[in-house]
Amino acid sequence: MILTTTTAIEGKTVTRYHGIVAGEVILGANVFRDLFAGIRDFVGGRSGAYEKSLKKAREVAFEEITQEALEKGANAVIGIDIDYEVIGDQGSMLMVSVSGTAVTVS
Repeated sequence: MILTTTTAIEGKTVTRYHGIVAGEVILGANVFRDLFAGIRDFVGGRSGAYEKSLKKAREVAFEEITQEALEKGANAVIGIDIDYEVIGDQGSMLMVSVSGTAVTVS
């Protein structure tokens, strides 16, 4: 499966559009509590635990769009957009959203 933020893939031609695919992962308040409990993990202004959680959420969202694209018969997803948004009461949750267009390329 080819995954790209671009709308074209060099050397490939889009032969069929299958529609939009999306994956969303929400990190709840307990994740933030655990992350802030490990605040000592900060090194150089960065939190390894926080970054690890965000990376995992992003990976799961990419897995979701890959699976949805495969189910639609696609072999690539183009125009991928990755968004992070704070949601919930008092910003208690973080959503990682990945979307793109499932296509067949040859």
